[in-house]
Amino acid sequence: MSTDPIQLLIDAGAIPSEPFDPTSRYRGVPLALHARGGGEPPLPYVRRRFIAQRRDIPVAVEAAVAAFDRPDLLAARTLGEPLLYWRIADANAVSDPFELTGRPGDRVAIPGSIG
Repeated sequence: MSTDPIQLLIDAGAIPSEPFDPTSRYRGVPLALHARGGGEPPLPYVRRRFIAQRRDIPVAVEAAVAAFDRPDLLAARTLGEPLLYWRIADANAVSDPFELTGRPGDRVAIPGSIG
């Protein structure tokens, strides 16, 4: 039997085995527990998500930013899913997704593999 508190909570059904939507940037990132002390129950949290190096993200194409584009609109147009804007941000090594669409006409890398 496992002594890992997270696994015990998952096994007990208190935490879903995969709490994030398939389009979430946190899909597959492990959960952990923060011991609060004072008799308080531990607080679950999501561990740090490490972003792949830009050179390790396959790029399928570059897309031009349209006037009045937003990160979600760019993702919908290029990847078919607005919630995947974060994949485009990762492929372009930006932490603020709005940097992607700040200047119409700029070209941004669109990742080739989204799964």
